[in-house]
Amino acid sequence: MVCSNLAIALVHYPVYNKHHEVVTSALTNLDQHDIARSSKTFGLDRFYIVTPSEEQRKLAERISGHWQQGWGADYNPDRRLALDIVRVIPTIAAAAADFQIGFSKPVRIAVTGAAQRPGSIALDSFRRHLQEADQPYLLLLGTGWGLTDECFATADLILEPIAGNGIYNHLSVRSAAAIMLDRLKGIEREDSYTNNQSIIQEEGNQ
Repeated sequence: MVCSNLAIALVHYPVYNKHHEVVTSALTNLDQHDIARSSKTFGLDRFYIVTPSEEQRKLAERISGHWQQGWGADYNPDRRLALDIVRVIPTIAAAAADFQIGFSKPVRIAVTGAAQRPGSIALDSFRRHLQEADQPYLLLLGTGWGLTDECFATADLILEPIAGNGIYNHLSVRSAAAIMLDRLKGIEREDSYTNNQSIIQEEGNQ
């Protein structure tokens, strides 16, 4: 079985609060469900929830467990398949070590946030990096007011933020994750559109 060389880690520490203090943010039920579903949809095998809080880790395990066995698994098997890929981990380093299993090359860390940063690369460039199937990448997504500066300073790659068409840029992390996964792992729609137009033109010429 070929494993996906991309995994997402939703980081609850170290992140900032609105006062730019380093904190541990609280788990959000919707983030766990929706990012797991997006990750599974686009072929990822792992989605890490990173928090040093034992209480929060137990909560995340309970949320996943509800849909993995018993009534929840019977009621919504599709949800079970998505939550089966969730791994609840205390640190970023532990997530990287877990993801390393099965790969010979060391895991590279990619990070992103809402603000533009020097040296960042576009998502289409990162998509090309992912074509090297034996090179694993762990993509860190921050909660709260975003990942700390240290996370960006120690990362191997910094990805450009998702840009809207105005000055407002406050996507939820689960929305940002879905957009990024579509751009990184989804069908390249420009090629599909071109192929469809060629087919239509050929049929019209017959």
